[in-house]
Amino acid sequence: LCLGFGCASAGPSCLSAQFRRPGDFILGGLFPFGRDTVNLTARSEPTLLLCERLFTDGLIWALGMRFAIDQINNSSSLLPGIRLGYDMYDTCFEALVALQPSLLFLTRNGTSGIGVLCNYTEYQPRVTAVIGPHKSDLCLVTAKLFSSFLIPQVSYGASSETLSNTELYPSFYRTVPSDKNLVEAVVLLLNQFGWNWVATIGSDDEYGRGAQALFLSMVGNDNICIAFEGLIPTDLAEPNARKQLEDTVKLINSTKVNVVVLFAYSLPAQALLEHSIRMGLGKKVWIGTEAWMQSDIAASTPNIRSIGTVLGFVMRTGTVPGFQEYVAELFSSVEQEEFCRESRELSRLMNAEVLDTHCQQCGHVTLGDIWPVLRVTTVQPVHVAVYGVAHALHRALGCTPKACPKTPIRSWQLLHFMNTLPFEVNGQSFRFDQSHSTNTGYKLIFWAWRNGTLTHLPVGDYDQSLYVRKSQIQFHTADQKEPTSECFRRCQPGQFRRIKGFNLCCYDCTDCPENTFWSSTDSTSCSPCPQHQWAPSRSTRCHDRSERFLFWDEPLAVALVTLMALSTALSGGTALLFLKHLQTPLVQVSGGGRSLFALLSLVLLSLSCCLYVGRPSAGLCRLQQLSFALCLNGCFSTFVPKALETTLLAELPRRAPRLLRWVTRGRAWLLVAASLLAQALLCLGHLQLGPDVLVADSQALPSEVLLVCGTKSWAAFALLHGYNSCLAFACFLCTFMVQTPGRRYNVARGITFATLVYFVVWIFFIVIFATLRTVLRAVTQICTILATSLGIWVSYFVPKCYIIVFRPDLNTGEYFQNPAEEEPEEDS
Repeated sequence: LCLGFGCASAGPSCLSAQFRRPGDFILGGLFPFGRDTVNLTARSEPTLLLCERLFTDGLIWALGMRFAIDQINNSSSLLPGIRLGYDMYDTCFEALVALQPSLLFLTRNGTSGIGVLCNYTEYQPRVTAVIGPHKSDLCLVTAKLFSSFLIPQVSYGASSETLSNTELYPSFYRTVPSDKNLVEAVVLLLNQFGWNWVATIGSDDEYGRGAQALFLSMVGNDNICIAFEGLIPTDLAEPNARKQLEDTVKLINSTKVNVVVLFAYSLPAQALLEHSIRMGLGKKVWIGTEAWMQSDIAASTPNIRSIGTVLGFVMRTGTVPGFQEYVAELFSSVEQEEFCRESRELSRLMNAEVLDTHCQQCGHVTLGDIWPVLRVTTVQPVHVAVYGVAHALHRALGCTPKACPKTPIRSWQLLHFMNTLPFEVNGQSFRFDQSHSTNTGYKLIFWAWRNGTLTHLPVGDYDQSLYVRKSQIQFHTADQKEPTSECFRRCQPGQFRRIKGFNLCCYDCTDCPENTFWSSTDSTSCSPCPQHQWAPSRSTRCHDRSERFLFWDEPLAVALVTLMALSTALSGGTALLFLKHLQTPLVQVSGGGRSLFALLSLVLLSLSCCLYVGRPSAGLCRLQQLSFALCLNGCFSTFVPKALETTLLAELPRRAPRLLRWVTRGRAWLLVAASLLAQALLCLGHLQLGPDVLVADSQALPSEVLLVCGTKSWAAFALLHGYNSCLAFACFLCTFMVQTPGRRYNVARGITFATLVYFVVWIFFIVIFATLRTVLRAVTQICTILATSLGIWVSYFVPKCYIIVFRPDLNTGEYFQNPAEEEPEEDS
């Protein structure tokens, strides 16, 4: 083995010598000079067997680098007068093997040692830049090494997103997109077909683990659920590799998914597909990547068509004009002895004894061996990598269109030009982005079988957005339409996810209830509307609430206002009637002018109903209860002198003459005024303790905000209306037991019934008023006012109006003689 790690060699061959050539600037090359397929037993053989397997892709990539360098050396505009050399080595797909030439590239130019220095600014390594290697695993090892010396390294195949970290790998570049772009394309594909219940498998290497981790981090935001995620071994010779593959197939089958996303290289991908066929997994939609989609290894698996439908993304690349002709001419020249002699001489100039890794198969490969692969292997990334370094070197040297100065250039000086400036290759412009990648986009490939032959049919494109020609894809289903793969149905707008079972990705769709809205497709609950807004069930947005109060034009308000007008008219009409007959005995016995004041208070009480109709305000809320209490007090205060007068005559007939003067004639008005003054003071106390306030209630009604006057302090409410209740109760006690001779009118009976009506109305009012929080609260207060007003009018004034209008013969001094004018009877 070469230095214990490399490849054994029976002797240098002519073709092997073609991969080493001196020049003014040397480019190091790291290529897998072998086919990415090995029998399961081969992995247990020595490294010698791995290195000596027939090379295809690696050889073509190496020839692509040689072709690009020959073009540049023959160019009159790019690096004129400068010759590029190259020194290529086999990585054998092993990190330790790739590390050997990497260390050689770092040796000081002209020596075989690496200087340990504090400052590497003037350090001149053996190579100016490195092209390769192909796999992400190898690049993670070599990139740290070359970044320590700031030597540009341009990979033509490493797509791991980890390598996008320019702080860890400042000198690493690649001419392929990162896995992040690939995963974004896969997620868009799943969404376009509505596949939200998928399994994802990755090979147990940097590429598979990294791509799968990116995929898992992205699908959470796109309504895609992962039924199963797993890793498959890359070393198929491991004892547990077979069991691990079988367990993976069983778990895929148990999830009932119809779509499997596979991030793996061709060898582990082929092993998984082979086990899926053998174990009868059933037809699925396999979504693959370039790592195995275009490899003939997976496609050559027996009965491969039975796996179902294969879709995948491959990097969008162009052709390299003249490359196939170049390879054909090279292989024809290899057979000439003069060509071989010159090649070996150039190889010896490269200090071949330092590290010689010639492969035994190099002397036996023919053009016919690689020609079928030459047409499908992508060479452009290698070609672009070489040209990227050449253009940076051209600018760093300060070359003119005619010549380049022969000045020494350090490797780190190329980085600035590679970071900032675009370059052109075969008429196409390229540029390294912020993550040192070139995002050329992807093609969507469909495995189409035509007459038993596999064809990679392009059916779509991805460049930040995905376009799919669905009509060209023939799925494995009976109708050749895309199958469904979902654990749940997609929720409609206005529905949220309700998890069912133990799997968080399975759920039912439930309508959002009232006053909540659906905010996003991945919501597991509905969002409540703000307090000033509302929403019907299954709503996607909230609506502003309209205000609700007792409008003037609604039928109920019109009816109440009409009743109010009637009550006002009756009280006003009665007042006019009493005024006309003010000097009659009936009116005088009823209180005379005080009766007119009571009727005026009833008129104002009825009119106060207007305060409860229309949009309430803070001022109206304060005024409502005050007007009710004061107007009612104006009526009851006129009843007090008459009630006291009746009680004195009935209960204290001997003392009545001395006491009646305080409750009759002019002094009776003092009692009315004192009562009103006391009620006014209680109104001030009500304002201080807690007047009614305007309340905007968003809970009482589903779609409206209720504007209602709320009771802030029930103690203040009781204090305000308690005084009138005390007056009414006192009047009731003074009059309900009074008897009058049958030949005379019983004035006390009207006061008794008026106060009794008041108490009945207020019992119902308090019960209803304390519990209502709707627009009916205002209706209740209006009805209470009107019932009280009409009740007093009917019970106290209607009988008197009847006598005045229909029985004027009874309106005499004898029938309505004032009790105060009679002689008091002796006590028994």
